[in-house]
Amino acid sequence: MSETKLTGDHIATLGLADWRTLQSKLHARFRTGDFATGLDLVNAIGAVAEEMNHHPDLDLRYTHLQVALFSHDVGAKTQRDVDLARRISELAAERGVVAEPQGLTLVEAGLDTWATAEVLPFWRALLGLPETDGEEVVDPLGFVSTVWFQDTDAHDTPRQRWHFDVWVAPDEADARIAAALEAGGTVVDDSHAPSFTVLADPQDNRACICTHAGR
Repeated sequence: MSETKLTGDHIATLGLADWRTLQSKLHARFRTGDFATGLDLVNAIGAVAEEMNHHPDLDLRYTHLQVALFSHDVGAKTQRDVDLARRISELAAERGVVAEPQGLTLVEAGLDTWATAEVLPFWRALLGLPETDGEEVVDPLGFVSTVWFQDTDAHDTPRQRWHFDVWVAPDEADARIAAALEAGGTVVDDSHAPSFTVLADPQDNRACICTHAGR
């Protein structure tokens, strides 16, 4: 029997205080303070991951460790991710390492196009990424930002065609939007909030603040 795919809204009810859903993955950031502490936490996580046969993405920096969880074989978040998230939080707490989920951000690039099939191969080749299923350009290792394509009517340049999707946790969306407005931006469309809100800079270049809520 296939595993149940978990939405961000559902995971938000499970009490994972250290973790946030950004797009398709669970993310956490831990303030290790120094490289040795971070490496010790990485090794502990590695042992648990082998024990559970479920493996996270780990990004170790000098003072922080960032972790992402996703069930690749299912193509979604599952109970395995929730269980491993709890274990990782326990390992961090045992070492006195504090989670810092505030400010976690994921950026994707969206291109308005009236013919995805015509342009997708170019962007895949330009970014040096392999062919995958679906109509997105995706780095399977997660190092290059995803590029996705949004249907639009045919038009002449210089109308804006690229925009950023900035993924944040639902409880941070309002503050991020407010900061953008304070910096000179405007709200173009909030009819789909809190799933996404379209903003524009003073020259009408647009971007979206996105969350998992309602997806």
